[in-house]
Amino acid sequence: MSNLTVSGNKLYLKNEPIQIISGAIHYFRIVPEYWEDRLMKLKACGFNCVETYVPWNLHEPKEGEFNFSGMANIEEFIRIAERLGLYVIVRPSPYICAEWEFGGLPAWLLSDRNMKLRSYYQPFLEKVDHYYDVILEKLKPLQQTHGGPIIAMQIENEYGSYGNDKRYLHYLKEAMISRGVDVLLFTSDGPTDLMLQGGTIDDILATVNFGSNPKQSFKKLQEYFPGTPNIVMEYWNGWFDHWGEEHHKRDPQDAADTFAEMLKRGDSVNFYMFHGGTNFGFYNGANHDKEYAPTVTSYDYDCPLSEAGDITPKFHAVRQAISKYKDIGDLKLPPSIPKMNYGTVDMTQSIKLFDALDMISEPSQHVHPETMEKLGQDYGFILYSTYIEGPKEEAPLTLQNVRDRALVFVDQELQGIYDRWNNNTIRFSVPEKGVKLDILVENLGRVNYGPFMNDPKGITEGVRFERQYLFDWTIYSLPMDNLHQLSFHANHHDVNGPVFYKGAFHVDNVGDTFVELPGWEKGIVFVNGFNLGRYWNIGPQKTLYLPGPLLKKGENELVIFEIHNNKSQKVSLVDNHQLG
Repeated sequence: MSNLTVSGNKLYLKNEPIQIISGAIHYFRIVPEYWEDRLMKLKACGFNCVETYVPWNLHEPKEGEFNFSGMANIEEFIRIAERLGLYVIVRPSPYICAEWEFGGLPAWLLSDRNMKLRSYYQPFLEKVDHYYDVILEKLKPLQQTHGGPIIAMQIENEYGSYGNDKRYLHYLKEAMISRGVDVLLFTSDGPTDLMLQGGTIDDILATVNFGSNPKQSFKKLQEYFPGTPNIVMEYWNGWFDHWGEEHHKRDPQDAADTFAEMLKRGDSVNFYMFHGGTNFGFYNGANHDKEYAPTVTSYDYDCPLSEAGDITPKFHAVRQAISKYKDIGDLKLPPSIPKMNYGTVDMTQSIKLFDALDMISEPSQHVHPETMEKLGQDYGFILYSTYIEGPKEEAPLTLQNVRDRALVFVDQELQGIYDRWNNNTIRFSVPEKGVKLDILVENLGRVNYGPFMNDPKGITEGVRFERQYLFDWTIYSLPMDNLHQLSFHANHHDVNGPVFYKGAFHVDNVGDTFVELPGWEKGIVFVNGFNLGRYWNIGPQKTLYLPGPLLKKGENELVIFEIHNNKSQKVSLVDNHQLG
């Protein structure tokens, strides 16, 4: 039997009433060297529990190949929380949302064009079962019923925002129980009729998610589950950013006052987020409401700890709220992590993408332009090349359903950009000798929430010149995970993108820093081979967080893939973050 139980409208832990005061910290958004620092600050703020999602795509990046090392070492993260005296809530459902790429689902699911996600569809359930065989075996001994710190686990996430397949929810519940999960199980959904009707099942604890009006939200929960404990599994005390938006902020006192209202009433609360962290690499997700909107690299979330783990005014306001109702003692924090200004880095070497293709990709021949997933690629870029015979009069080039952003080159000269949120038109004529057409497509992040999650990347239908479909393509997969194979040469100031740049900088004292790219337009940054994530001059984010553990004393390497053009050959490593 689970040590955490429900009796009436209260939670009991080992037969004693408990009010859970939890904070979300995602191990997969933080370098492992900083897990203890972030968890110590959670404890110091007065929280008694940490909550984390579990992203399937991080742990099974290729079907049947599992990863539990480095940032994926979930067992170590949970053990650190246990050593600090924190309870743990784990949300290992196949889908997590979390503004994470594809909501945590692995991209390889979409290699099957007939795949039906998040439903009682046997091919999908078979993949889930294989994943559960591995991940739940890792989590089973960490449950409190086995002497560990895990007190509760989730069976699906905000399912009522997506579907109403109760048979699917029951399948997941039984899949977890049959594999030894014996702690308290729960669901979490928005506090509306639609969401609670679709996302809950009668024999599983229901929780709700919201950012304000707790009285109204819990009233709706009680309508469906009279007498159940009031638990908010995601109390949104901040928010995330999309590219091209304003940076989101929430008044610290407003967030703390809403939290205090729930504490006073005895409600259990999970802060989403307590510490947001970073969407390193290509792991940012995207939303699709009226139009496609990719999430920025930072997951700062304007919460009690900044993206770099620093104490914010919201931390102090929240701690003060807790101290009114709980004895949390004096504030004791771990030593602060230094923020360093390493100055300017000269990007002294470069190589054009078109000159580097054979170094980092093996071309394949196809009649049609295939999607990334069809070619076994998950993230990054993909280049489609073909030859158009001439002569041909000027006509429009049409990319049918490109995902997400495409640069079109004719004889390696940029003609224009297509993306999935603007109806751009590119026209050109073809001389008698013909032209080479290259289309570089960037995956900006798969949709992580809502009805448009089936989101394959690349050119998903076809390419036409005027009304004529173009066939016979040479395709280069560019996941950007093998840039150590590049051969750079001395930089030239007249180089136009897409281009790889390389520079070096020296470090005497290791600390956190931030990459500032004035004059650069759009691309990705690698430090010592680690993909920090995307930059884009449309903002709001202006700097990339570079954690100290990614650096080493002595010489360090910086590689940038600039997709367009840069007005500078320099990058700055500064000691302040600029999020907009």
